[in-house]
Amino acid sequence: MYHVWPGNNVFFFGGRLVCGPDPRGLLLTTMAISLSSWIFATYVANDIPANSSVVIICSAVLVNLGTVSMTDPGIIPRNDRSSLIDRSMRKTVDINGIEVRLKYCSICNIYRPPRTRHCVVCDNCVERFDHHCPWIGQCIGQRNYRLYIILLLTCLVFFAHIFAFSFQKIHHNMFPDDVGLMELLRNCPETLALTSFSFAAAWFLGCLTCYHLYLVVLNQTAYENFHQLYARSRNPNDEGIFSNIMKFLCVSRPPSRINFRAEVIEHENLFPPSI
Repeated sequence: MYHVWPGNNVFFFGGRLVCGPDPRGLLLTTMAISLSSWIFATYVANDIPANSSVVIICSAVLVNLGTVSMTDPGIIPRNDRSSLIDRSMRKTVDINGIEVRLKYCSICNIYRPPRTRHCVVCDNCVERFDHHCPWIGQCIGQRNYRLYIILLLTCLVFFAHIFAFSFQKIHHNMFPDDVGLMELLRNCPETLALTSFSFAAAWFLGCLTCYHLYLVVLNQTAYENFHQLYARSRNPNDEGIFSNIMKFLCVSRPPSRINFRAEVIEHENLFPPSI
């Protein structure tokens, strides 16, 4: 099926891995992490424990990065028989006592399940769509959001670790000899550059992680929060702080709605409507 899939996704290993259409962000992120790790191991870390720790953390980051970027985020099957759907019909579902109207997607020809949005980059409807992340080139949705949070946390630990040891080395080189900035630039430009970059990365990742943990507590997506969808009404998905956190931590990941490795049968409705 992946050969005829109408979205913009790129598939690997016979449809087993589902990636976004633009790999440049993922390659840039991978290079930044790998290069930071190499500079740290070569110019900053003088003892084996520090080297070993950054290798372990870097490996965890790269594994998480690959997992998030190659996981089906929750793509909704399309419907190739749009003529059979009455678009004028009003469809609603009840969520915790609140009536939620289902919206029709004219591209996928389906009534979208609640919290589903159509990603203009990947050209797919994604269940519980959070956002399309340019840094990994993949949508973040129902099936990879928890993995995305783990990725943010591991990246934060990685760059905070690098910053702490790099700053310690700069401090050691400056004192007690009172070495100036220009002397540092001449003696250890790599360490100074790595310290600045890792601080900026850790600051950005820290803010982003706190933002998404805040969304977890509210049971909101980044899309819902950015567009203020619940500014004038109650969020039907909010079941309280404890329930929201437990749902995020304990609810198992649903199976993919689409078998991209399935054989295509001519004249068969390949993408049955979800609703």
